[in-house]
Amino acid sequence: MIRFPDIDPIAFKLGPVAVHWYGLAYIAGIALAWLYLNRRARRAMGNWRSDQVADLVFYGALGAVLGGRIGYVLFYNAVEFLQAPLTIFAVWQGGMSFHGGILGGIVAFAWYARGHGRRLLAVSDFVVPAVPIGLGLGRIANFVNQELWGAPTTLPWGVVFSHPAAGSLARHPSQLYEALLEGLCLFVILHLISTQARAVGTVSAWFLMLYAVFRGAVEFVREPDAHIGYLGWGWVTMGQALSLPMLVAGLAILIAVSLRK
Repeated sequence: MIRFPDIDPIAFKLGPVAVHWYGLAYIAGIALAWLYLNRRARRAMGNWRSDQVADLVFYGALGAVLGGRIGYVLFYNAVEFLQAPLTIFAVWQGGMSFHGGILGGIVAFAWYARGHGRRLLAVSDFVVPAVPIGLGLGRIANFVNQELWGAPTTLPWGVVFSHPAAGSLARHPSQLYEALLEGLCLFVILHLISTQARAVGTVSAWFLMLYAVFRGAVEFVREPDAHIGYLGWGWVTMGQALSLPMLVAGLAILIAVSLRK
C-alpha cells in the first residue's frame, strides 16, 4: 500500500485569499485548451480564426461551469436542493458534475453555432479534443483534495488516504485512473482522429462513446457517493447511469455519419 503524500490542497495564499490546486487546475485547463485550439485553428486552413477560438473557449468555460454546478445539484443533491433551492449558489461548498458540464457546453456551443451560421457538430468536432486536458487536470486535483476516492483494494498501488472519511483501508486511486483514461488516453485518441479528414460528427461521436466507456469502467472501482450509494443491482452508480446516454448518443451520431457516406 501507499500512504497518501502530505499535499496541502491550498497551493498558496494571497493575504486572506486561499488559492486551491482545484481552482488552478480549472485555470490551467482553460489556458491549455485555448493554446491547443489555437494550434488546431492554424492548421484548419482558415476555418477558424484566433478571435473565434477565444470566443469558443469563453462560451465553453461558461457553459461547463454553470452546467457543472447545476448538474451536480440536480443529479447528486436534488433532495437538498428541493428543500433549500438557494444551495445552488453555495459554490464554496464544492460540487461539480462533468455530465452537467457537458450539457452546459452543448447549450453554449449550440448558441455559438446558431449565431455564427455553423453546424453544432462541426463546432463540437473542433472543440472536444481539448476537453480531456481540463478533465485530466481536474482528476489530479480531485486526488490532491482527497475526494472521489476508490473502493478498498489489496493491490500494491492502493492508497491509504489521510482523510478521516476514507478510513484506514488502502483504496483504488480512482482519481488517477480517470486522469489517465479520461485525460491522457482520451486526448491522444481524439487528437489522432481529428488530424485525419473525417465526416462531420465523427470526432464528437468518439468523444461521447469513449468518455462513457472510460468513466463507466472506472466506476466499478470507485466508491459511490455516500448519500446516493448504488442505484440498482448492487453495482450501478450514478456516474454509469449518466454516462449511458452519452454512449447511446455517440453511437447514434456515428451511425448517422456512416449512413450519410
